[in-house]
Amino acid sequence: MTRKRRRMYIVFSGMLTLGAATALILTAFSDNIVLFCSPTDIQNKATCAKADIRLGGLVEEESLDRGADGVTVSFRVTDLSNSIPVTYKGILPDLFREGQGVVTEGTINAQGVFVAREVLAKHDENYMPKEVSDALKATGNWHEDAQTKDADAY
Repeated sequence: MTRKRRRMYIVFSGMLTLGAATALILTAFSDNIVLFCSPTDIQNKATCAKADIRLGGLVEEESLDRGADGVTVSFRVTDLSNSIPVTYKGILPDLFREGQGVVTEGTINAQGVFVAREVLAKHDENYMPKEVSDALKATGNWHEDAQTKDADAY
């Protein structure tokens, strides 16, 4: 084997190894990517309806309904333009209540109901997750005097 041919084999095998490592890394990352969507995004984008997503917004007033089993809860999440029905089976955070910011993680079922696996509530009366405040600003429903702090402040 000539010197030139050996060098080509080394370069080719190095490129093949690098390509395989890149493919493995991208596959691992794609399994962990979760999109953030507001209720308006879900109604306007097909990409939000196809995968695991985080739905963020405000818990709509007078929409909270606790199931007879004491564990199943249904409510609506709104960005003040649109709202999405949500069901969750589990214990809600202590700070969860109507009119407050919430981020839920889960999927949308065939009936258009968001089935949450996890519910995260804001941690004080002024905090709102950055994604939620950005979504409210994008829809024109942000009121600076009502929310003085957001995630950038922390």
